[in-house]
Amino acid sequence: MKLTMIGSFPNLNDIIKASKAHPKAYSKMKRDNTLSVAITASFQLEPVTPPVTVHFTYYEKNKRRDPDGFAAGAHKFVLDGLVEAKIIPGDGWGSIAGFTDTWEVDRERPRVEVIIEEVTNGV
Repeated sequence: MKLTMIGSFPNLNDIIKASKAHPKAYSKMKRDNTLSVAITASFQLEPVTPPVTVHFTYYEKNKRRDPDGFAAGAHKFVLDGLVEAKIIPGDGWGSIAGFTDTWEVDRERPRVEVIIEEVTNGV
């Protein structure tokens, strides 16, 4: 199952800066981004059975942002949004088997594509 989020998420540096700027700045950032994912996911996805592997592909408008920074922000907001939308029951060890991250440049259409893959143990 695939989720496409248009645009990009705040990176880790943005999150740290917001946390230091004002006591409620990070709370608003998290709420806004998590809600955006939850609403979009509720239209694009159906609930899955854990555990799952989550594959992230980031299409950035240029190469200015570090991959570890934008991946950290996206992981947090996407997983929390998927939980809020009830696509996955939680984002802990019992629900998430792993992640993959890849990145490309798309100057015309920056976005994050998330593929959720149910993990089967051959049972």
